[in-house]
Amino acid sequence: MKLIDTSSWIDALRRDGDPAIKARVVALVRAGTAAWCDMVRLELWNGLRGAAERKQMEDLEADVINLATNDGVWAKARLLAQRARAKGVTVPATDLLIAACAWEHGVGMEHDDAHLTALATLFD
Repeated sequence: MKLIDTSSWIDALRRDGDPAIKARVVALVRAGTAAWCDMVRLELWNGLRGAAERKQMEDLEADVINLATNDGVWAKARLLAQRARAKGVTVPATDLLIAACAWEHGVGMEHDDAHLTALATLFD
């Protein structure tokens, strides 16, 4: 299972998105191993334009596993924030939360985001 970040969902859902990213996301969805967290869902819902995109999201909601943003995720997000700051890396809070969710649930990440690449090096 992999937590798919907003960066990869955007490519996967666009007609002109990166074909390699699109293929990876489609493969995860078809295999039943695509996951997201509430922050990713919120980012996607926030960017929707029109009824067709809303329908697409509603369909995905039935097929994509939602990883809970529990107390452990929040604790790991705070730890990641501290570790990133200690390394001189500034990361948006949304990326801290998404990376922490993957870490807490023990899943990989599918993304096209340099912040998430940097954060993955800070996991235990």
